[in-house]
Amino acid sequence: MSYKTVNYETKGSIAIIALNRPEKLNAVNAQMVQDLGSALDVAEGDAEIRAIVLKGEGKAFSAGFDLDMGEDDSGDPTGFLRRELEKDFNIIQRFWDSPKPTVSAVQKYCLGSGMEIAVACDITVAAEGCRFGAPEVKFGSGIVSLILPWVIGAKQAKELLLTGDDKVSSERALQMGLVNRVVPPGEEFDEAMKIARSLVLADRVGVELTKRAINRTYEIMGMRQALLQALELGISVEASETPESKEFNKILEKDGAKAAIAWQEKRLADDA
Repeated sequence: MSYKTVNYETKGSIAIIALNRPEKLNAVNAQMVQDLGSALDVAEGDAEIRAIVLKGEGKAFSAGFDLDMGEDDSGDPTGFLRRELEKDFNIIQRFWDSPKPTVSAVQKYCLGSGMEIAVACDITVAAEGCRFGAPEVKFGSGIVSLILPWVIGAKQAKELLLTGDDKVSSERALQMGLVNRVVPPGEEFDEAMKIARSLVLADRVGVELTKRAINRTYEIMGMRQALLQALELGISVEASETPESKEFNKILEKDGAKAAIAWQEKRLADDA
């Protein structure tokens, strides 16, 4: 299969999907959301595929979702914002909802909603030296999929999300329950493939139904409804405007994401 922003290949009964914008640290843009959806459609529709591995090309897994959502020519900025964030939310949840087990292999940077995608996978392998975090509150952005409290608990999720901490180490991520395993750099994909092969060797129906049963437990606890309500609040955050977010977006539009982030980090350092 050929896509603009992801690579897709199969090895036996394993589908491998790779985020492929290495020059942008695999920041997820609208095209990648579309490509990921198409790649998942193919993997899930292939009866021979029994596990899915997600990785990032280049030196990083993903620096998060692209801050630039693209041009809005709809004349309805709020509606445009809602549609884009709903697409982002849905692609994250695809990895959680997939009928086939999903394994993510992450390295260097696993930030923002890129981290949410990795955590939404059933099993996550991290390289030593990988940096995790969710800096959204620093930029006046909302959380797309508030899955962290369901995975690591309220106390740790609040510490991470309310401070905008984006310097969580692989070792701390393991302690928090963000990831399942930590391996030396360069071995994360091989370890993810090893896990995927063990999933392939297990009984297909047993794996699929057990995953469904676990996910159903969270559904009964109200996870889906909670995530959708959190998305509404996230849309409200994105649509709101403070002096800080106004200036950040002004720099973002004029000089790009790197300059806007540098301005924000300097402002935070000056206030410290």
